[in-house]
Amino acid sequence: MAVNRVPVLKRCRSLDLEPGFLGIDKKSSRSLKRANRKMSEYGLQLREKQKAKFIYGVLEKPFRNYYTKASRMKGTVGSNLMTLLERRLDNVVFRLGLARTRMEARQMVDHKHITVNGKCINIPSYLVSVGDVIAVKESAQSSTLYKNVVEATAGRIVPEWLDGGKETFTGTVKQFPTREMIDVPVNEVLIVELYSK
Repeated sequence: MAVNRVPVLKRCRSLDLEPGFLGIDKKSSRSLKRANRKMSEYGLQLREKQKAKFIYGVLEKPFRNYYTKASRMKGTVGSNLMTLLERRLDNVVFRLGLARTRMEARQMVDHKHITVNGKCINIPSYLVSVGDVIAVKESAQSSTLYKNVVEATAGRIVPEWLDGGKETFTGTVKQFPTREMIDVPVNEVLIVELYSK
């Protein structure tokens, strides 16, 4: 499996992105020094695509597949794309506060700690549906890891399209998220423009 090994804070600086969107509390003291270079239209579009890929931990080929799927759905392509990315199981685990970072959420799914409707799912890209119940496996709930995670994510607000309880280690998908419910700083219009060339 391909892994992006670029240091996270360095990547955040280059994409002009807050590390908090990845669940990381650290801040970089360095600033990006660009010698008053004006970015081209293509450069802006590419940066928005890279930002979305980096936030959700998706590589190029799956990201293009999401775009193709979004273009076949009803409604605007950009909103559909963001909704599909937000419905990924690893993202839902992060949003419910069952993981400190998006990478940790992905690892929890990979290690078979997460169940969907009582069935163990170890595919981070699994798309949740309305009514799905996401939970931490009972055998894993007693570990100190999850107790530490619940303490660390106590202040995180669960989005309105999810209904979750960190204390019970479960969450339910109430509805599919609309673009207004997604707080990710990505301009999806530029991504659509890039792919539609």
